[in-house]
Amino acid sequence: MDATAQRHELRQRLADQRRALTPPERMSAAQGLRRSLEQLPEYLTDARVAGYWASHGELPLNLVIPPLAARGQQFLLPVIGKGKRLRFAPWQSGEEVQPNRYGIPEPVAQGELLEPFQLDLVLVPLLGFDRRGNRLGHGGGYYDRSFAFLNEQVRPTEPLLVGIAYSFQELPQVTEEGWDVPLDFIATERELIDCNPGVNA
Repeated sequence: MDATAQRHELRQRLADQRRALTPPERMSAAQGLRRSLEQLPEYLTDARVAGYWASHGELPLNLVIPPLAARGQQFLLPVIGKGKRLRFAPWQSGEEVQPNRYGIPEPVAQGELLEPFQLDLVLVPLLGFDRRGNRLGHGGGYYDRSFAFLNEQVRPTEPLLVGIAYSFQELPQVTEEGWDVPLDFIATERELIDCNPGVNA
């Protein structure tokens, strides 16, 4: 089996495992995720925090988003743009959304869309990860294209990229591709993983 087929099979297995979780298991994971993110100072203070609308079994952010508004931080959701690039629209709980071409909800009221470099903190969905910050995404390349500029900068910088995953999505190693943009941290329901412990110490 070649590497592409292996990645496809791995994605399928992780996606199936994620979808098989029960609502109570998801709820418990959402609580654990909030505790993990609370260990990250940027989550408590950064002005512009982007996340995602959980779909296909992704770890829900429903307990992570409300505290942001209470602290006066802005939450944004990704909007698919031209050239498979993401821009980000401010969104508050209760505001209207509509499905994009993948069936993932996007904010309806899209006033001023922010570019990736204007964000402070990005909560990134993923299918698999390793502890060095390598991410196995869904294969569309949206995040890697949108945040490619970070590969030319000394990390960590802004925006800080934090992968969000269930702990069972951890892999021994994710093979790096030249276009991959590594994560700075990974937050699971169990822990906050620093992908560059020497740098951030």
